[in-house]
Amino acid sequence: MAEILKRRIGLGLLTAYGVGVIVGAGIYVLVGAVAAQAGIWAPISFVLAGIVAAPTALSYAEFSTRLPEAAGEAAFVAKGLQAPWLGTLVGLAIVLAGAVSAAAVLRGGVGYLGAVTGLPMGPSVVVIGVALAAVAVIGVLESLALAALFTVVEILGLGMVVFAGFNAVPVADFEMPAEIVWSGVTAGAVLAFFAFIGFEDIVNMAEEVRTPERTLPQAIVLSLVIASLLYGLVSWAAVRAVPLDQLSVSEQPLALVWQVGQGGSATFLSLIAAVAALNGVLAQIVMASRVLFGLGRRSVWLSGFHHAHPRFGTPVRATMLIGVAVVGGALALPVADLAGVTSMLLLSVFVLVNGALIMMKRRVPEAAFRVPMAVPVFGLVAALAALGVSVGGMG
Repeated sequence: MAEILKRRIGLGLLTAYGVGVIVGAGIYVLVGAVAAQAGIWAPISFVLAGIVAAPTALSYAEFSTRLPEAAGEAAFVAKGLQAPWLGTLVGLAIVLAGAVSAAAVLRGGVGYLGAVTGLPMGPSVVVIGVALAAVAVIGVLESLALAALFTVVEILGLGMVVFAGFNAVPVADFEMPAEIVWSGVTAGAVLAFFAFIGFEDIVNMAEEVRTPERTLPQAIVLSLVIASLLYGLVSWAAVRAVPLDQLSVSEQPLALVWQVGQGGSATFLSLIAAVAALNGVLAQIVMASRVLFGLGRRSVWLSGFHHAHPRFGTPVRATMLIGVAVVGGALALPVADLAGVTSMLLLSVFVLVNGALIMMKRRVPEAAFRVPMAVPVFGLVAALAALGVSVGGMG
């Protein structure tokens, strides 16, 4: 029985994977919600959110060079806090968050597709979900190559939105902006923070990356920088082209930007949003199955999942289980609160990972990639604050 994954991934594919996971489908609906809070200053909210996310991303980058393992966060917390049971719990939380968010995104993506093609929801969920799981089984190189293709389509769509927004006649809100209200900008930044979640998935590919000690931190930083630039440009184009009263209530704000800037149908953006969703689903299936594979090394109860297919070099058992969970969840679960639950789980993990790095740096200062102690301290405080706001919002 094979227990080793194949190292086939380089910096380009890993960065494309990271950008695809971070950008995902969220940007296609989130711009309006952030604009409702921050008004014309929505781009500043996205910049602030990127600044808040950056320290935790850098903490992940350092940890990824210390412990380049498939169950990234589980290994980080277990070693850093010297609590193996807590590491396993964190790993299971990551698997659950990945499966739940993939189920929600699969349902949303099929909904976009159905609106354009008229295909029925249930059978489409099953066929597309099974097809994506099959790609994940066949090979990590194939999975990430398809994810990279999806990411290119995604970025092209966002590029077209930016082009349309910058060619539109500027609206009055943009020409004569109201005075900045920092409470609104901060509230918008809390919403926008959730658009940056995804960089953490990169570390779980560690056992399939060539030279992980160098490649993982580079991919994490590059992914976050590229996503931040995209978010800034897209949100700027949106508030420039569309009146705030329309933008803030639209469920398809980017389609609105295209229609205002270029005229005609924005159906193609619905198709691109569907592609973005499928990208997110594939990335989460790949990530969650790697975490389950890594947990199998750490827990006797999960040891059956620490198995790689001798031909494909992928964790087939873990991938099939995650695929079934994603399809089942997409068919059965209400999606309204799933994003909130996922964010709370991940923010809790961010708190633990930053805390674990603080402890690890005190015990063993040396690492191939090091950040100052202030980075995990700020990351921990920022994640705690965002978690507090998130819990308050759920209440």
